[in-house]
Amino acid sequence: MPKVTFISHAGKAHTVDVPVGTTVMRAAVDNGVPGIDGDCGGQCACATCHIFIEPEWQAKTGKRTEAESDMLEFADGTLPNSRLGCQIELTAALDGLTVRMPEGQH
Repeated sequence: MPKVTFISHAGKAHTVDVPVGTTVMRAAVDNGVPGIDGDCGGQCACATCHIFIEPEWQAKTGKRTEAESDMLEFADGTLPNSRLGCQIELTAALDGLTVRMPEGQH
């Protein structure tokens, strides 16, 4: 099972184990990680699962879709490494993934 570490803007880390095929958003919501709400249930229709991908993971998590880029326009504090957690499905290759959360999400 892949491990994902979520790091809050304040620096607090939450590491969770989830089955392959789980999205990063669902991994956070199902494990009570503060700062990831997933209000739309993973439909890429809100930005309450906005995360920052660490540089070493960007190639493995892929590029944003057009719909994801459009939705991130509504998020505060987006950066080039901003993604929506609902759009990243965990695979064995993503075991150890580390993501950071924006200041407005806590």
